[in-house]
Amino acid sequence: MRAAVFNEPGPASVLKIVDRELPLTGTGEVRVRIVLSAVNPTDTGTRAGRGVPDGVALPRVPNQDGAGVVDALGEGVRDLEAGDRVWVWDAGYGRVNGTAQEYVVLPRHQVVRMNDDIGFEVGAALGIPALTAHRCLTVAATGPARLRPGALAGRTVLVAGGAGAVGNAAIQLAKWAGATVLTTVSSKEKAALALAAGADAVIDYREEDVVSRVREISPDGPDLVVEVNTANLDLDLDVIASGGNIAIYVGGEFRVPSFKAMRKNVSLDFVLTYTTLPAEKANAVAAVAEAVNAGALRVGEEAGLPILRFPLDRIAEAHEAVENHAVGKVVIAVTAP
Repeated sequence: MRAAVFNEPGPASVLKIVDRELPLTGTGEVRVRIVLSAVNPTDTGTRAGRGVPDGVALPRVPNQDGAGVVDALGEGVRDLEAGDRVWVWDAGYGRVNGTAQEYVVLPRHQVVRMNDDIGFEVGAALGIPALTAHRCLTVAATGPARLRPGALAGRTVLVAGGAGAVGNAAIQLAKWAGATVLTTVSSKEKAALALAAGADAVIDYREEDVVSRVREISPDGPDLVVEVNTANLDLDLDVIASGGNIAIYVGGEFRVPSFKAMRKNVSLDFVLTYTTLPAEKANAVAAVAEAVNAGALRVGEEAGLPILRFPLDRIAEAHEAVENHAVGKVVIAVTAP
């Protein structure tokens, strides 16, 4: 089978296409033929040598997320069949084999069946973005622990960066759960994408005063903030409701204006989907799977997340597109549907 491999950390050019043996399934494992492999910023970071440390030595196959069909079942797997359409998550975390290859073997719980009418583009775009978004929307002590229709009814959510992959998933999941969703973007083009995702109100922070607009739309302030930029913390504390929660899913050092947070009894949480607790991850996977099969999580420009497709032999270009902040979801066509 064909696989993309990097033998040393570095720029995208270190990725090479090689031939490898077909992997065999063990007890409780599933072999998936990957149709589409997705590229996330953490994938390019791992390849560059600055990703999330997981103790895995090189060489390795990149990319955590993907979608495809079940090809073989290991002993003890009874609830899947060959040919089932599935999406996978964290394929390359803590192991050498990610999804940038024709076949990957994973534990059963990391292979999630999706309805036959769900496109592979949808499945490939889940994983890190959707599971991150779910955790950000449920990390507050006041819950809920798992999203479902009505779980966020009566709450207002502010999503920073609504045109990004996590932002798009957060908008769609929050709307599915019944929330009112506000989001910030940096251009008219991104505003159109955020509206397509289902946001109730979109604020262009380059053209509008975010604090004034949020207060105008939501006088009591958002209950939850999904934050992509730690530089926004002061702004978030200005607008958030008393007792609200801010979930940050990016790294970096920053100053916390603690008295401002104390005055509103605001909680601040940090989210990294790789290392969430097993129960938290299980809740996220179950909720995302339900939302997908209900048609509540979509992709494509009409859903606010354009798909940018590359063939496997151009994986370096796909990684560079993510590093250059391409708008949309970058996927790699690995095998034919």
